[in-house]
Amino acid sequence: MKSNSNTPAAGAIYQHYINGAFHRSGSATDYIEVLDPCTEEVIASVPRGGQKEADAAVDAAVAAQRQWSSLPSVERAKYLKAMANTIRENRVMLAETLAREQAKVKTLAQVEIDVTAEYYDYYAGFARAYEGEIIQSDRSGEQIFLHKLPIGVVVGICPWNFPFFVMARKVAPSLLTGNTIVVKVSEEAPLTCLEFTKLLGGVNLPKGVLNVVCGYGNEIGEALTHNKNVGIISLTGSVDSGHKVMAAAAKNITKVSLELGGKAPAIVCADADMEVAVNSIVASRIIYSGQVCNCAERVYVEEGVYDEFLEKLIIAMKAVKVGNASNDSNIDMSAQINQKQLDKISGMVDRAQAAGAKVVTGGKKSTSFDKGYFYEPTVITDVKQDAEIMQKEVFGPVLPVMKVKDFDEALKLANDSEYGLTSAVYTKDINKMLRATKELNFGEVYFNRENFEAIQGFHAGWRKSGIGGADGKHGLEEYLQTKTIYIQQTS
Repeated sequence: MKSNSNTPAAGAIYQHYINGAFHRSGSATDYIEVLDPCTEEVIASVPRGGQKEADAAVDAAVAAQRQWSSLPSVERAKYLKAMANTIRENRVMLAETLAREQAKVKTLAQVEIDVTAEYYDYYAGFARAYEGEIIQSDRSGEQIFLHKLPIGVVVGICPWNFPFFVMARKVAPSLLTGNTIVVKVSEEAPLTCLEFTKLLGGVNLPKGVLNVVCGYGNEIGEALTHNKNVGIISLTGSVDSGHKVMAAAAKNITKVSLELGGKAPAIVCADADMEVAVNSIVASRIIYSGQVCNCAERVYVEEGVYDEFLEKLIIAMKAVKVGNASNDSNIDMSAQINQKQLDKISGMVDRAQAAGAKVVTGGKKSTSFDKGYFYEPTVITDVKQDAEIMQKEVFGPVLPVMKVKDFDEALKLANDSEYGLTSAVYTKDINKMLRATKELNFGEVYFNRENFEAIQGFHAGWRKSGIGGADGKHGLEEYLQTKTIYIQQTS
């Protein structure tokens, strides 16, 4: 099914997608306004769901799960391929919607849409690949089988920074393995995901297999996480949200898979290619205006190249082009998602300066725009390791840079964090690379490139950055449980 609709007009009203049909919330006031972050204009309204909608969505998923899981995996995979094709047929509309609701640069928005289609295709390819085991028994005439089975009903809670891709990150492996799912989209950036539900008619997905609801986390999100019929809760969000989900899941001992925040260190060694280091670190900080959990958040530079690196970094950050994501195509970054995010960034930078840090470029809300939540690309020096700006996630276009004596000190300071999602090292020395692979306590380590994962890898955080992970064959395992079968031969 191909949609001819354009990006949502002001006043467009969206609905929940439950059991194969669209549902409004209870009254005309039960809606949340969605703003264009570049203009602060209302572009649409989405339903403010609660307990009623949460229960209805889970009930629909429960009712559909047994029949869905009885299908051969190759049949389930056909639906994923149909989703991929539908996304490609509507790729421009979906990207334009994403760019406007999020203030995401158009090229990046299009990449997100296109990679999402690839993601559905990728997991469809596992239909004949995931498998159980036959293991040796201690008893004569006995066979032991390990069967890999679906968990049941998945609740997928999606963030606002990569909403469409992360929705697929939860939906694709869930459905392929025989689970049904309820997706709670972010109220900050729900439109692309809800536009996708309008296209599902052409996919002919059985009712109740995929349900998409919207609302606040402390309302419909809380109702979903407390539901006793949910088998696994998969959250991508903040550490604070992770705490709340784990507390809710504890009541029913529900499995959780959490991708939370990050405070990624980047280590620049004396032998690094300066151009590669600067360009990669800048790219890793300004992508989606710094609102990406796995990108560079703090930089440690060996003293022998500190001045050279800092000079080049400042030039590169000053050259970053900022503009309206919907109107400007030749830009590098755009606005923050909302006023709350803008205030958070401003507050952290202001407190860093008050504590003695020095802003060498940027450091304030942009004055180039009359409207919108724009913050200048910022570099901060003279920071201390225990400072808030070095320990807490900024989630904005801000780079604190620290001079270190050597690689030993850099590794020590990099590991000094409650987060453990991603990290990066810039060096030509293979011995330093090998050492960093062992000593950096992060789920991912990038060498001489920007921080951005592959769909066939495994995106998983350590410490407060999460539990479990996504992508690749290991991400598929998140949505499976093992049943052990003992068969004793009788005479």
